[in-house]
Amino acid sequence: MVNLVAAMMPPLHGLVKMAGISPHAVEIEPGTVMNIWAPKKNRMRNGKVGTHVKRAIVLVHGFAGNGIITWPFQVWSLRKKYAVYVPDLLFFGGSSTARPERSPVLQAECLAKALRKLGVERCTVVGFSYGGIVAFKMAELHPEMVEAVVASGSETELSESFSRDMLSRLRFSSLSEMLLPESVEGCKALLRIGMHKKLSFPNRLYKDFLQVMFVHTKERAELLEGLIVLDKDTKIPKLSQKIHLLWGEEDQIFKQELAQHMREGVGEKATYESIKKGGHLVHLERPLAYNKCLNHFLASLLPPHT
Repeated sequence: MVNLVAAMMPPLHGLVKMAGISPHAVEIEPGTVMNIWAPKKNRMRNGKVGTHVKRAIVLVHGFAGNGIITWPFQVWSLRKKYAVYVPDLLFFGGSSTARPERSPVLQAECLAKALRKLGVERCTVVGFSYGGIVAFKMAELHPEMVEAVVASGSETELSESFSRDMLSRLRFSSLSEMLLPESVEGCKALLRIGMHKKLSFPNRLYKDFLQVMFVHTKERAELLEGLIVLDKDTKIPKLSQKIHLLWGEEDQIFKQELAQHMREGVGEKATYESIKKGGHLVHLERPLAYNKCLNHFLASLLPPHT
């Protein structure tokens, strides 16, 4: 029997290629490869960015899907004005590493190196959920490269106490149980807490999604373990960049109160905006509203440096 989710991928990839980006397997070091969907033309001049280069926007996915599954609506919305890059983080999509580390620091460092190999010197990073944690870490470690961050349904770090309280509130025993479902019921539970709208799909579709999207489960479970930071070591970094927190008003996982707290702590240039009738997956649930807010923020940034 045909896997419906797998059958959907070639047409989706075709649509994204029509938007002007294609996959590139970037070798960061022996044993570490990151797949990034990038513009077909980097428009480089003697190895340097020319005056005509579009601003680079990097879209970083969350934990329950790869880059293209997460951001198709945003790729199409941004394609004309910006150079759009959509990475697959390590152990998602076509990305992997032989290195033993499983931290957001490793993801951020590998992403920065891969982007530089593609000619990106300066970029705005848009991160969703797990991807937001990676985006914040990349901004902290590489302020010369990251000029702004847009984060949706995310945290700067996932503290031990926050993780414990969140799991208790959502009635999961662990991050792995929540984010690495092994059954149709587990997949339904993840969708239920991820969206404001109550959607229902045939069980077969959930089974197909599990088969295609939830692979490298051992490595991803290790990534989740590497996310947790002891309370005594948790901090909200003071960032020099512009930070925009773009939230679904009905996000059950990372509630609005968290975003308000982050805005006060992450930096003087931080702003906050919420989207009504949107949950954790607001970029997929309300793409037109999300894209309008995202484009408005991006337009407020200064022209790219040349």
